[in-house]
Amino acid sequence: MLKAIVQPVTPFEQNASILYCSETKKCAIVDPGGDIEILLKIAKDNELVPEKILLTHGHIDHAGGATEIAQILRVEIHGPHKDDKFLLDSLAEQGKMFGLNSKDCSPDVWLNEGDIVTIGKEKLETYFCPGHTPGHLIFYNLESKLAIVGDVLFCGSIGRTDLPGGNFDDLIQSVKDKLWPLGRDIEFIPGHGPMSTFE
Repeated sequence: MLKAIVQPVTPFEQNASILYCSETKKCAIVDPGGDIEILLKIAKDNELVPEKILLTHGHIDHAGGATEIAQILRVEIHGPHKDDKFLLDSLAEQGKMFGLNSKDCSPDVWLNEGDIVTIGKEKLETYFCPGHTPGHLIFYNLESKLAIVGDVLFCGSIGRTDLPGGNFDDLIQSVKDKLWPLGRDIEFIPGHGPMSTFE
């Protein structure tokens, strides 16, 4: 069974998630925007074995700590889609603007629509959901009916589209064409704020 621990990080209160396979205790850290010592402690306290870092998109509050935590754990970074490269290439610069210590990020694997990501014995389906950023992805586990949607969707609202590369029409299309068909009963972890369901 896939389980999740959600931990808000950075002054942006971004939801970093630790997804883990309850059988093998292997885990993936999703969107480690910062406060990596907190995320490392959660993994250690729960006796989890980090396998990889996953990124939904390239904004600093989601990706700012990815390079550092990947180097500490000696694991690969998977995602987002390559259309967010311009954001990942400027994380250090973004960090200076917000007073955050961040490093630019070069993922080991760019992800595309339809890619399958494994965590222990669990599988995540990858959906390409541009709009908030050009290369935004979401991850979905069929068995647990859980989606990790980054900043595409929040409880009661949608992600911003006024940042570089954002596109309102693309975001609405992503929600309607990619998220809604998964079903009303899907529980989701947003990039900020409380969990909710698609209904």
